Amino acid sequence: MPEPILEVSQVVRDYGEHVRTRALAGIDLVLERGEFAALMGPSGSGKSTLLNIVGLLDRPTHGRVVIAGTDTTGLDDRVLTALRARMLGFVFQFHHLLPAFSAVENVMLPEWADAGYPSREMRLEAEELLTSVGLADRAHFKVGDLSGGQQQRVAIARALSRHPPLVLADEPTGNLDTASADEVFELLHRFNRELGTTFLVVTHDPRIADRCRRVIEIVDGRVQNDRRQSPA
Repeated sequence: MPEPILEVSQVVRDYGEHVRTRALAGIDLVLERGEFAALMGPSGSGKSTLLNIVGLLDRPTHGRVVIAGTDTTGLDDRVLTALRARMLGFVFQFHHLLPAFSAVENVMLPEWADAGYPSREMRLEAEELLTSVGLADRAHFKVGDLSGGQQQRVAIARALSRHPPLVLADEPTGNLDTASADEVFELLHRFNRELGTTFLVVTHDPRIADRCRRVIEIVDGRVQNDRRQSPA
């Protein structure tokens, strides 16, 4: 069998020096390639902390995070940055697009930042991604002139611009109306089906969770429930 895309082993995250607060209390989690999983839990349960650690934006106090066979324990910041750029895509509730840039320029940004300059090839690939999310006719619009749902589609195209095997989505539909949320969620599902991209989606919305093949619930920094289901 192929190796899992993600293995989290006994991950603990503490904050504070004099007064310690435990945000994660020994998380074990394995994601196989091609899974589409929802991560749920009440506010303060540790969902965002776990996502930051899996996304290599934070380090655990104890425990191990392995991404596609690479143990990230002890890696320096430069190596972690390179691994994150190669292996991970991110979609946030607030899309963090650059308003002065066009949709296509925002999608180009990860490759642009890596190379240090834009290229025709980057632009063509970004335009193809925008076509795939239904925004071919909006590629050269400033993102501030797009609707919230369209902006989130641009953010999804940007997350996929380097073809990461794992995408982490933090409340990607939380700032959208119901119709736009459904469209964005179906886009994520389509990329999961067509490209085999693995998705870990933080959500508070039971409608969204019901449409995922796996639901992981965290309470007080621990996995309380982890179930597979037939999506609604």
